[in-house]
Amino acid sequence: MSSNSIKLLAGNSHPALFKLVSERLGVPLSNIGVFQFSNLETSVTIGESVRDEDVFVLQTGCGEVNDFLMELLIIIHACKTASARRITAVIPNFPYARQDKKDKSRAPITAKLMANMLQTAGCDHVITMDLHASQIQGFFNVPVDNLYSEPSTLRYIREHVDVSSAVIVSPDAGGAKRAAALADRLDLNFALIHKERQRANEVSRMVLVGDVKGMTCVLVDDMADTCGTLAKAAQTLKENGARDVIAIVTHGILSGPAVQRINDSELLKVVCTNTVPHDHLKAECPKLDTIDVSPTLAEAIRRLHNGESVSYLFRNAPM
Repeated sequence: MSSNSIKLLAGNSHPALFKLVSERLGVPLSNIGVFQFSNLETSVTIGESVRDEDVFVLQTGCGEVNDFLMELLIIIHACKTASARRITAVIPNFPYARQDKKDKSRAPITAKLMANMLQTAGCDHVITMDLHASQIQGFFNVPVDNLYSEPSTLRYIREHVDVSSAVIVSPDAGGAKRAAALADRLDLNFALIHKERQRANEVSRMVLVGDVKGMTCVLVDDMADTCGTLAKAAQTLKENGARDVIAIVTHGILSGPAVQRINDSELLKVVCTNTVPHDHLKAECPKLDTIDVSPTLAEAIRRLHNGESVSYLFRNAPM
């Protein structure tokens, strides 16, 4: 690929992932300075020309999410005012994706606000992964490519799990479709846990639908935040006779008491993709494992730049 026609600009949210994407593409990360003034305002300086270039801005939703969001918007705006030809925001974990509907009175639809802000800043295209609700794509007036971690997850399961005695489990009704699709492709049975919530981020009771006796259960979800759901689901599965419980999630946010809960839980392993940085937690949580999705992101960037179809990546993971 000719590197003079594509520019990769990275924010500060996940340097390790952005380096992997850059190496995979064979395109160096562009020279950019992103720092904060002493009053915590964000300042961005782009150290090379982006005029008439195809620019990809890499930033993920994690950690100090609002600071990283401002970085992303300011970088996009800086490229727009510097006459970039096209600006694509590559956001592996889309921030505020859980606030996607008005589920109670006076609730904001913050994911829609995110879409408006990205477009106002000057974004022409968005690449993201495993959106919490795929209809968020409809909040944008620009194209959104929602990539799936499913192909990479399938590869991981085939390589690390004894598929002959496995069952795919969804920890809630919302993820049933995802779990069923995975079970279909592996030709496995699938079970579902119905959870009843008292308050947000707090699960009161769980009921298992399906048979897991003597099986290795693979819990699949799009996001693990405080890990309350996963820990409780693992306990429910063990109580129903499961042999082992492994959790595979796309976005391992792992905030608050998550690490402690994983360590104390019945989970044998928690496998997250690297859309969100979690390597720094591995020392205190030996159950963590990683699936690298940088090849999928890099291939999406390459295909978009060359005007090729991205839909191949919905079913296949690049080697």
